[in-house]
Amino acid sequence: MRTVLVVIGLLVASNSFMTIAWYGHLKYRDKPLLLAILVSWLIALPEYAFQVPANRFGYGTLSATQLKVVQEVVSVSVFVLFAWAYFGERPSWRTGLAFLLIAVAVALVRGENKPVATAPADGSATRPASVACPPGVVPPLPGIPPSSDA
Repeated sequence: MRTVLVVIGLLVASNSFMTIAWYGHLKYRDKPLLLAILVSWLIALPEYAFQVPANRFGYGTLSATQLKVVQEVVSVSVFVLFAWAYFGERPSWRTGLAFLLIAVAVALVRGENKPVATAPADGSATRPASVACPPGVVPPLPGIPPSSDA
């Protein structure tokens, strides 16, 4: 649970930078586009310093799909708060419905299996002792194509 909270905190920081970079310049439409691009890029750069660790720390506890869905929940949450505070756009019933649908997405991926460990680069892989096979028969590992040197 602690890992998930750290991931969420990093994602909030990451999405805060990205939301400001993507939408903050809209109040300054009188400024040159190139300036807006450069300033946005400088604001977005720290976003990666939070996003990459969030995914690294979270993967293993959460699957890649679960990480993405959590990221989307955080992204929409940060944006709604930003739009309300910065542009004065109050959330509506449609915003509430959108959050409900996102909550359904979270519920759908919450129970998915943990990520499958990747096979070592040398092609060797260990199997759990619970895998029962006839002598000389090696079942394929999930997600790893069988060897063609049979």
